[in-house]
This record gives sequence, structure tokens and C-alpha cells, in this order.
Amino acid sequence: MASDLEPTSSTNAGTQPQSDPMTSIPQQHENQQPSSSPSQTADNNNNNNPASPPLPARHTALTPGPRASRFQTTLDAALKHTLAKISWDNFAACYPHIAAHAPATLRAVQTQMVDRLRALCKKEFDSVQQSRNVVAKLNELETLVSEAERRRREAGEGVDPPVPPHTLPPEEVLDAHLAPHLAQQQSQLNAKLQTTQAHNAKLFEDIKRQRSEIESLVSLLEKVLEDVDNTNHMMDGVVDEVTRETRTIEIQMADA
Repeated sequence: MASDLEPTSSTNAGTQPQSDPMTSIPQQHENQQPSSSPSQTADNNNNNNPASPPLPARHTALTPGPRASRFQTTLDAALKHTLAKISWDNFAACYPHIAAHAPATLRAVQTQMVDRLRALCKKEFDSVQQSRNVVAKLNELETLVSEAERRRREAGEGVDPPVPPHTLPPEEVLDAHLAPHLAQQQSQLNAKLQTTQAHNAKLFEDIKRQRSEIESLVSLLEKVLEDVDNTNHMMDGVVDEVTRETRTIEIQMADA
């Protein structure tokens, strides 16, 4: 990269003065119009909108705990190590001609670049931490660890230590996750079974009552049929005599 810049700069030096691209950076910042900061915008919105009652405070600890502090320290160390690669020596080695003729300008550009990258990285880190709620979750992890240590101390040495979940076989883990759901389904099925059994018992009583009614009607019908048969037997002789008398009367009327 240094070899590419040196011939170009030496050729332009004999014809016309070189326009330093690094000096255009402050001019661009001067031409930009100042924008309203977020705090000023928030103040204007507060002045325009009526005051509302404050929301209740959340019960999540937002103060960084040991793990959250260590996480932030690790991020700062990684950022510092990364920005250390953009040192003055490495930067000057990339632009040797400018470093030889305008070292102050190049050093200002290098400082601005490092500061800009540091600000952007910290802003991005803060945005990710807020969107993922990193501090609250790490504090919650601290609470879980302290609670586990307290339970271990209260359990004493004579009690068998609990089995770590990651050492359990997949079948037991699956059963543990399905047990509440299956218990709920079993209770619902038991309730449906009891309702069905009660309904079936009622239907069985209705069927028994209807069967008794049918049997009584059949017995009554059989008695009626028996009476009809007895009446037919009794009227057999009478019918014959009535028939003979009817024929005799008809013959007499025909002769007359």
C-alpha cells in the first residue's frame, strides 16, 4: 500500500500542489448542519405532551453484578486490543508520504478514526445489551447460582446430591417435560369417563324400565289372545245351529 502511494505523490509533486484528502475531513464536519440531540428532542416532547404519572419500577436489578461487570470488562479489553492495531506506526506505514510531509494532519486523522470506531463499537455493544437485556439476565444467573449454593449448604453433607439434569437419559427428560401435560390430559379424560359412565347408567335404567313395560304389554296381549281363542271355541257350536236355522228359514220363505 505504501509503494502505491509514493510514486503517485512524487509524480504530482512536480506538476501541481497535492490536495491532501485528509484535510477535507474537518471541512466536511464544518459543512454539516448540527442536528438536535436526543435529549433536546425528548425535552421538546415533554414540553408538548401533558405530564403522565410515572410507571412503577421494575423489580429486576439493573446494576451490573459480577458476571455483568466481567462481561463489560471483556468487551472493553477486546475493543482496546482491536483499536491498538490502528496505531500511529501502522497508520504511518500505510501513508508514508503524508506522514513525512504532514504528520500532524495524519495523526489527527488517525486519532479521529480511532475515536470514531471506539464510539461506534461502544454504541453497538450498548444497543445489543439493551435489546437482549444482558445485564438483567446475567443478574438473574447470579441469583440462580446463589440460590443453588444456598440449597446445597442447607441440604448438608448427609443428603445425596441431586442428579444434574444434563446427565439424565433422554427418556427421563422427555417424561419430566411431558408429565404435567399428561397429568392434565388424564384428569380431563377421567372426568369425561365419569360423565360417560353416569350417562350409560341412566340409559341402562331407561332400557330396563322399557323392557319391563314391553314384557307387561306382551303378557297382557297374550291374555287377550287367550280370551279370544276361548270365545271362538265356545261359539263354534252356536254358529252351526244359527246357520241351520237360517237355512231353514230361507227354505220356508222360498216355498211360501
